[in-house]
Amino acid sequence: MADDLNLPDYPEDSTVRSDVVTIDAPASVVWEVLTDMPNYGAWNPFCIAAESTLELGAPVKMTLANYTMPGETALNVEYVCAKIPERLISWELQDDPAWPYPARRDQIIEALGPDRCRYWSTDAFFGPNGIHVMRFCGPWVTRAFNDTARALKARAEAIHAERRAAA
Repeated sequence: MADDLNLPDYPEDSTVRSDVVTIDAPASVVWEVLTDMPNYGAWNPFCIAAESTLELGAPVKMTLANYTMPGETALNVEYVCAKIPERLISWELQDDPAWPYPARRDQIIEALGPDRCRYWSTDAFFGPNGIHVMRFCGPWVTRAFNDTARALKARAEAIHAERRAAA
């Protein structure tokens, strides 16, 4: 799936993969939802607020639900590193001696026809600490990404249904 995106080969033992969800809406609608950062709080249970221009190199400032401490949030800033409209949006955290936990998140959309697509996401943890991050964070990041995928499906399908009904 999506071999033509030229994604890096990620280490299996330190990469989270969400479930693949089939969405009964066009890839363009899914893209619209994913790139409408000001409205993340209306649908996304994990990334409850986001701000970015989504230009390559731009920061993505996120408020994330803390799955290890319910009711708490965590601020996170990563940087857009890949963007193919209606196919892929990626951001990453570069390696830094002050925070040696580099990672890259890819969100992938695969069109299945004019009114249907698939979506999934990955988060690869790199460097010597990658396996440790995976052991600590992998289970809850997987849950967060699966929650996001299901919520994205619901949001995109609702928007698509509303537009079809109005047409």
